[in-house]
Amino acid sequence: MSSPVLDRPFAAILFDMDGTLVDSTAAIARCWTTWALEHGITGEQLVAAHGHGRPAPEIVAELVGAGSAEQAAARILELEIADVEGVVQLPGVPDLLAGLPAEAWAIVTSCSRPLADARRYAAGLAEPTALVTFDDVENGKPAPDCFLLGAQRLGVDPADCLVVEDAPAGLAAARAAGCATLAVRTTHPEGPLEADLVVPLLSGVRITAGPDGLRVRQQDGGPGPQRQV
Repeated sequence: MSSPVLDRPFAAILFDMDGTLVDSTAAIARCWTTWALEHGITGEQLVAAHGHGRPAPEIVAELVGAGSAEQAAARILELEIADVEGVVQLPGVPDLLAGLPAEAWAIVTSCSRPLADARRYAAGLAEPTALVTFDDVENGKPAPDCFLLGAQRLGVDPADCLVVEDAPAGLAAARAAGCATLAVRTTHPEGPLEADLVVPLLSGVRITAGPDGLRVRQQDGGPGPQRQV
């Protein structure tokens, strides 16, 4: 099935980081398990609150209450910055980023700036022209603030941006910002992902720069695109 993402040019690409550009799943699981044990949080409570793509301070406040949230959030940040073992770029990411003009892409993440830096350095990600973190906005995903700011920092209209995400909260934020959406099934291998185009991995697409902007193409021999709305 065709998708509008494949039929139009874009001025810029706004990438989520965890689960989209880098695989940090194992490190996240280790850190949050340690944190939950320290704070008397059960596994069931953690799973129920830990919607992928949400900012950590929001999850922490939901689990421990406002009175203890600041100290508890500082602790999970400490754990996550210290543990970047196994954080690597996902398949297809190095080649995809290498082919993009530097001024035409940004990273927009729910991480704090220190954690974003720790993970992108560990994975060896290329330096983005713009980096938007949870520290830069008043409201995290699924609010549109982060993607609106990402487009602003690149000097483009959000309506001319493609957001690449792996999580429902991030996709909701992108839609609210007026961006087109491409979802990868790294952290949500099954079930619906509300996006203009859904692919298993970024190795399934290529993005080329032309005189009219950036265009998304399906890789030859890759799995067919899925459009889910």
